[in-house]
Amino acid sequence: MKVIVNGRNFEIGDSVHQYAEEKIHKFDKFLNDATEAVFTLSVEKYRHKAEVLIKAGKVQIQAESITGEMYSSIDEVLEKLDRQVRKHKEKATDRRKDGKKAATRADAALTTEAPGSEAPGLENIGVIKKEKFAAKPMSPEEAAMQLNLLDRDFYVFRNDSSSRIGVIYKRKDGDFGLIEPAQ
Repeated sequence: MKVIVNGRNFEIGDSVHQYAEEKIHKFDKFLNDATEAVFTLSVEKYRHKAEVLIKAGKVQIQAESITGEMYSSIDEVLEKLDRQVRKHKEKATDRRKDGKKAATRADAALTTEAPGSEAPGLENIGVIKKEKFAAKPMSPEEAAMQLNLLDRDFYVFRNDSSSRIGVIYKRKDGDFGLIEPAQ
């Protein structure tokens, strides 16, 4: 597995680089198809942040941690990754035992209000965080699996059958919802 260690507002020393590289190689035995692991280490005042993205075939596993010390941030983010990797491997093993893919209820559609009907008092709300990413082509079932691995509330993807952008999200009842643009 290729390991890349980047630093933001932080000069990466040999010891930190070597520490991160040694720790990430324990995932080689779990992820046979892992091609790349990208560490991004940053420091802002007293917050030491470690982010890791592992690319393993079609699956990307991501985690981040913020603590007061860089080595503990690396340890904590790797613990989070370990939980996600084990969860991924268990699901893959269960699927192979069943002989079929796990079915998800990603068919649910979300209805929204008509354009122009804004709620009162929302005109002063600004964008807090903005992210750009490449939406990979995948099925809604694969997107649901990615959503579980990333441990987020929603996941944006490109539907491989219709080539349209879709958003899959976790509902309060534990099922998944799928938002797709109207044709």
